[in-house]
Amino acid sequence: MAKPLTDQDKRKQISVRGLAGVENVSDLKTNFNRHLHFTLVKDRNVATKRDYYFALANTVRDHLVGRWIRTQQHYYEKDPKRVYYLSLEFYMGRTLQNTMVNLALENACDEATYQLGLDMEELQDIEEDAGLGNGGLGRLAACFLDSMASLGLAAYGYGIRYEFGIFNQKIVSGWQVEEADDWLRYGNPWEKARPEYMRPVHFYGRVDYTPEGVKWVDTQVVLALPYDTPVPGYRNNIVNTMRLWSAKAPCDFNLKDFNVGGYIQAVLDRNLAENISRVLYPNDNFFEGKELRLKQEYFVVAATLQDIIRRFKASKFGSTEFVRLDLSTLPDKVAIQLNDTHPALAIPELMRILVDIEELTWEKAWDIVVRTCAYTNHTVLPEALERWPVDLFKNLLPRHLDIIYEINKRHLERITKLYPGDVDRLRRMSLIEEADIKKINMAHLCIVGSHAVNGVARIHSEIIKETVFKDFYEVDPEKFQNKTNGITPRRWLVMCNPGLAEVIAERIGEDYIRDLDQLKQLLDFVDDDTFIRDVAKVKQENKMKFAAHLEEYYKVKINPNSMFDVQVKRIHEYKRQLLNCLHIITLYNRIKMEPNKSWTPRTIMIGGKAAPGYHTAKMIIKLITSIGDIVNNDPVVGDRLKVIFLENYRVTLAEKIIPASDLSEQISTAGTEASGTGNMKFMLNGALTIGTMDGANVEMAEEAGEENLFIFGMRVNDVEAMDKKGYDAASYYNRIPELKQAMDQISGGFFSPGQPDLFKDLVSMLMNHDRFKVFADYEAYIKCQEKVSALYKNPKEWTKKVIHNIAGCGKFSSDRTISQYAREIWGMEPSLEKIAFSHSSDANNNSSYIPLYF
Repeated sequence: MAKPLTDQDKRKQISVRGLAGVENVSDLKTNFNRHLHFTLVKDRNVATKRDYYFALANTVRDHLVGRWIRTQQHYYEKDPKRVYYLSLEFYMGRTLQNTMVNLALENACDEATYQLGLDMEELQDIEEDAGLGNGGLGRLAACFLDSMASLGLAAYGYGIRYEFGIFNQKIVSGWQVEEADDWLRYGNPWEKARPEYMRPVHFYGRVDYTPEGVKWVDTQVVLALPYDTPVPGYRNNIVNTMRLWSAKAPCDFNLKDFNVGGYIQAVLDRNLAENISRVLYPNDNFFEGKELRLKQEYFVVAATLQDIIRRFKASKFGSTEFVRLDLSTLPDKVAIQLNDTHPALAIPELMRILVDIEELTWEKAWDIVVRTCAYTNHTVLPEALERWPVDLFKNLLPRHLDIIYEINKRHLERITKLYPGDVDRLRRMSLIEEADIKKINMAHLCIVGSHAVNGVARIHSEIIKETVFKDFYEVDPEKFQNKTNGITPRRWLVMCNPGLAEVIAERIGEDYIRDLDQLKQLLDFVDDDTFIRDVAKVKQENKMKFAAHLEEYYKVKINPNSMFDVQVKRIHEYKRQLLNCLHIITLYNRIKMEPNKSWTPRTIMIGGKAAPGYHTAKMIIKLITSIGDIVNNDPVVGDRLKVIFLENYRVTLAEKIIPASDLSEQISTAGTEASGTGNMKFMLNGALTIGTMDGANVEMAEEAGEENLFIFGMRVNDVEAMDKKGYDAASYYNRIPELKQAMDQISGGFFSPGQPDLFKDLVSMLMNHDRFKVFADYEAYIKCQEKVSALYKNPKEWTKKVIHNIAGCGKFSSDRTISQYAREIWGMEPSLEKIAFSHSSDANNNSSYIPLYF
């Protein structure tokens, strides 16, 4: 049961949690009881905890609705340029607490639920994560939506309402087992279906070339039903919209079979159409060329573009007479951002609409498309780049294949003029790859069809210019930009680490929440003993809380005074969880050899999901759990070393573990991690980073001072040099005794006594064909970890480095990232102004408006 806040607590927590005024609390209690009664049809005698969660969620949502409608009216009246963020993934996590933070309702809700005899934390824990993403790319989209609303941009997130999100991970006997994530089972109080905006999406069919123009005919139709979720800005009364599409079969779907007695089958076949929005593909940084995936990509793009054009045509300073028919001004009013290549079909689809339906000339249409679209690249891993077989396109989207051929023809004509006779360049730059199976290179399509192309960290943006897209950069250098990723400080500090948010607010005020650069002021306190103590105290409290969580959910007891050494991210060879494993084994062997030495106690936690079809990644999980079984049960080691695999890592678990972490492991091979955003979350929450000079780590070291991170290992040019020379794993194995010992233990069955050759595939990969060169960085990593252990024994010096890191976080706010996108790509100006809002504006007192706000 939550304790009521004392006056002192309230005074301390007003700044970041909002006032708990008597009126506020009374209104919340009244509305809570009203929802319990009228919405959920329950009374307090029979209501369950879930009913109470829904009553609270609906009560909080009531505070969004008026602002949501008012925001859309405001956009309709002012007709600003609008940005459409197209993403196949939005990894939102939970909504309740985030909404309370952004509306300054947290204290009032806490007090109201307490007075009702309920515990707000318990109710929050009932909410299902909206896990509609795999990892970084989807979570970035979620952070961006928060920042776009907080910066007053007229912005919309468009994606798919997957019935099943990223799978729930269970660990059974050390192995990953996937379970379906039925997140909608109990309903979703945050979404609103909008059947009035349902749109048809076409597949298959054929193309007719007629004197009246090109016609795509005999298609199969699937309907796209939109569900809207409100996205509140931080205390500025703005509520934007995330619109996710759900696939529905049309009523007449295959019912012609009814005449021959096939009615039951025809109704059952409706499922085939509705499968489009059934499940999220659980692959991170891996392209799976399945027809259903291509259907998903076209489905979201086709429905969204119809919506964009409807809104563009209908929106003109609130006038009901005027409808905007001239699409030449589209780029002045619409910006479309493609989050990776997944929504690349927006380019040929917009061309189809402009040429076939709006009857513009090719040249005019192409100019509009390029000025409207922009593309963000998220990876340089070759297996992640989308290349769709031409035959699949020909069958599913025949008109789009024609359009892509025409785009390619004109593109190659331009390249031929610039580089006459350079056939090899034409082959490299073509949108169509002429290998054994003809494929469409979607990244090339995005570059050619966009006015801006950006990487997501400075080093990544340089790599794409120098390697993967070098030819395109030489032709259009002005297109290429960098936009270093960011995270929203609302969720990743104020919400998940209120203790630290308060300690900071007490020193520099609360404005930093909207302007993270103000954290630089903390450098004034780096030698202040009271501040050092406060920061260390918050960390210790977070560790105690997480240790209690581990004990409750994982049934493991850990030493809260040990260093919490954490690596949480997707399980992938390039992220090098295996390097972490080798360090654990080395540390274990050292403790066994000198049990009486004064070791820095560590609890090493690794978490993350492996793609269900990724054998190596699943073996890595099994290795981690197997090492844990041996280490954790060795009485000689005791609580000086513990190894825990964190099951079912997701946004909600991240919000608990990140504030409690001491050391953040960011150890990918230099040149493979595009940016990372987990690294930024740890930095903001007071963990020190051990990492390679990869992705955003480079800029983090710049901002905080390289001496305040633990940087080790090869740089990008070292990796390139090694690629030229050839990487010889055996030479490291033979030269470094501790590495040899660790590998021999893995291969000899020390960690799998019942199955000595269980890890033979991992051993073979590391010894013979390790693309990510784990052994090459082993020695430097172990030495660096020794420095970590030594510093941890000096809490004051450790905490000073922590303060340098927090103070250096300003750059890594998604507000900064989005401001740069707005000004440098979308041609929009962010604003920190509040929009006017009166509580009566949600009443039906605006009869002069036509109903086109959403």
